[in-house]
Amino acid sequence: MFEGFTRTEIQTSGARIVTVRGGEGPPLLLMHGNPFSHLSWHKFAPKLAAEFTVVATDLRGYGDSEKPAGGADHSGYSFRAMAQDQIEVMTALGHERFYAAGHDRGARVLHRMCLDHPAKVARAAILDIIPQHHLLNNVTRAWGTFSWHWFFMIQPYDFPERLMSADPDYFIEKKLAKTEQGLSFFDPRALAEYKRHFRNPATVHAMCEDYRATHGVDLDMDTKDFEAGRKIDCPLLLLWGATGGVGRNHKALEIWRRYASDIRGAKALPCGHYLSEEAPEETYKELREFFAAGELSGHSGTPRPGMKN
Repeated sequence: MFEGFTRTEIQTSGARIVTVRGGEGPPLLLMHGNPFSHLSWHKFAPKLAAEFTVVATDLRGYGDSEKPAGGADHSGYSFRAMAQDQIEVMTALGHERFYAAGHDRGARVLHRMCLDHPAKVARAAILDIIPQHHLLNNVTRAWGTFSWHWFFMIQPYDFPERLMSADPDYFIEKKLAKTEQGLSFFDPRALAEYKRHFRNPATVHAMCEDYRATHGVDLDMDTKDFEAGRKIDCPLLLLWGATGGVGRNHKALEIWRRYASDIRGAKALPCGHYLSEEAPEETYKELREFFAAGELSGHSGTPRPGMKN
């Protein structure tokens, strides 16, 4: 599904990260959401690789990447820890500065990456999220009803893990089929892989640790940054699905102006939450135009030795 890409496993200081890379040109990192893997970009990653050196990863805890312990405060699955993994992956591939796009949880990793590593990210595209700092300080009935899993998955171990793993195929299908389209826009091969990963109890636990961290250490970091007036400073593209939770429940651009200082584009696409699966052509077009207008010179980078293929 990633024809022409090379699969690699890169050991960071915190986890072994599954990575696929392909193409030539300015480096572009793609980070998926929950409950996916790098395969969520498969419909247009090869097209992007015609102009960019595309790197797509499985976030720690997701896909086939390593699932380290979260720790007593769940900080092993903070967006800071996940962002550090991705920075080290790009460094190992020879990319000290790069473009990045993230969807859902990957977009939250990217938000933190832009704050913690501003010199690394030249341009950022954030797909279909509202900052968790805003969400958790402005909980509404509409958002809480639509995003019920945020509050379910943070319950103490192992209550949500047991329930989610009791019938994992049912749970993932129910979670993904939120619209009248159901699962129709998912490639059967990709959906089969998402289910395979979700049948692993360690993956389910890691996902819960991810959400637990969001309501604790991540929110603490975000609060300090917000109170200090820290924002994403690099050029930012915001995309969301017109019929998804962001499009229906939030004024995305108005909210994001409180968290980013250089928003170059903001657009609702004709889809729900899963932009790259539901509206791949529209998503590709927006990403390609945004990153092609960037300032990075074309190069493929020089991978460091010691990577496992």
